[in-house]
Amino acid sequence: MTYNPQQIIARGPRLISESAADAIDGDLLLEGATYSILEEDEDRDVWRIDAFPTTEEESTRLQEVLANFPQLVVIAEQLADADWLAMALSGLPPVRAGRFFVYGIHDGGKKPHNTVNLRIEAGAAFGTGHHGTTVGCLQAYSDLLKKRGFKRVLDVGAGTGVLAIAAAKTGTKTAVGTDIDANSVRISNENSALNKCNARFVYANGLDHRLVRQDAPYDLVFANILARPLVSLSMPIRGALKPGGLVILSGLLRTQERFVKAAYLSKGFRFIRHIHRDAWCTLVMQKV
Repeated sequence: MTYNPQQIIARGPRLISESAADAIDGDLLLEGATYSILEEDEDRDVWRIDAFPTTEEESTRLQEVLANFPQLVVIAEQLADADWLAMALSGLPPVRAGRFFVYGIHDGGKKPHNTVNLRIEAGAAFGTGHHGTTVGCLQAYSDLLKKRGFKRVLDVGAGTGVLAIAAAKTGTKTAVGTDIDANSVRISNENSALNKCNARFVYANGLDHRLVRQDAPYDLVFANILARPLVSLSMPIRGALKPGGLVILSGLLRTQERFVKAAYLSKGFRFIRHIHRDAWCTLVMQKV
């Protein structure tokens, strides 16, 4: 049976919305589910979860999980039978994060002259640069570049490839990205070509791929995924880094910061800083 694309929207107070997002992250049947959480109305304390299930089973499970939070108002809308993602992206404004300017083809005429300009076309991949997690990673990286450069960079869960491409366009000689989704790998490589840079992307689950191992150890690792995978990858990420190497972690809610931070502290990392954007957190930590 053909699945008709849906958007599930849930609105409610911040604490309830963040708890619901935690429940989505912790549900084994929703591993890899695509959703976002953001503040919609500060004065009324209204936060919004937007979820985009890819199967009927995922849609049903998302609605079951959200139903456990009666303070949320949940609606499910059918999306038009069209390239709805491309249509939505066409209306997104370009994004500035530190020295980086992320834009799509529809914003090509707006490129500033004093920024590192990244043309990113999303297709079916995550990471246009608009999400708070991606912006946090770019901002953290931009700030790090004020003090040092990075010869070898790994991007775990690359999505559209924006982070590895940002590295390749700011002096990184070896920029490698991985993703567990074959379409994302294809889109990332296409975006690398669009940006005329040397970032390359491989289909891999974890960090044990030959093309990942051959360039280790890395000076910097990006991991913009989800809280639980971040924790499970803490030791492999440590193994992929050179002594003194840095990791930029994101994809976690502020409520999950202690959980992820503790996992990395226990593996021999030290905390450098965090960046909060909307409900999301980005962590910078260093291997010691």
